[in-house]
Amino acid sequence: MDYDISQILRKWKHKSGEVTVRCIAGRDGRPKIQMRLDLGLLQMEQDGRPDGRRPHGCESLLEYYLGRLDRYKMINGVEIGFELSKEQCETLREESVMYYYRYLSLFIMGRYHQVVRDTNHNLAVFDLCRKCASRKVDRFALEKYRPYVLMMNTRAQAQLDIDRGNSADALQTCQMGIESIADFFKQMSRPELAENSSELAILQALREDIQRKIPPDPAKVLHADLAKAIAGEQYEKAAELRDRLRHLNGPNSPSAQN
Repeated sequence: MDYDISQILRKWKHKSGEVTVRCIAGRDGRPKIQMRLDLGLLQMEQDGRPDGRRPHGCESLLEYYLGRLDRYKMINGVEIGFELSKEQCETLREESVMYYYRYLSLFIMGRYHQVVRDTNHNLAVFDLCRKCASRKVDRFALEKYRPYVLMMNTRAQAQLDIDRGNSADALQTCQMGIESIADFFKQMSRPELAENSSELAILQALREDIQRKIPPDPAKVLHADLAKAIAGEQYEKAAELRDRLRHLNGPNSPSAQN
């Protein structure tokens, strides 16, 4: 069997500084995601665990350990006492790296539903380790990545809102993401990190971009123009603006009568 992939790499050039990805049809009939690297490529399953394995018969190690946690709680009535060992936390971290490569690839391809799915997976891994790891170092080993994953999750959700034509929802999604990251820094007793957070800067820029593209509310514009006209004693213009407001809102609206 020929294991040399040189021909594949020659046909698919690596671009320094860029993340290059593509989707291919696997020999098993399932779609695969490939990421081009400087010395080769990564190939991942599009669904399920990225490496295609089913640890302990589950879709992921996260699913397996959450199932164990649920059974522990059913037997004991509480979650207190359930712990993850050093080795178990290590395997969860290794799994989260696979999901990182996949959601990064999916984001580049514009598959935002799947980005939300995979970033939610990693956030759940962070939560489980923080809550159940037996060692303090394992409880906080992944927390430094939380702002980045929250940012990617927010960007994907906001883009889904935009694609549905819901710019107002996209703005709310951005704001919630910004608040989540800021709250994280506060929880870590490092609120000053928010000032230089690249993740917050990205979401704030996205929020501003969405705001610029939202058409202004015609009623608000007319109200602002009316206030200026009255302040400038332009009474004829003010009367005209009132008429336009009355036509826009209906004759019985409070705004038309002010």
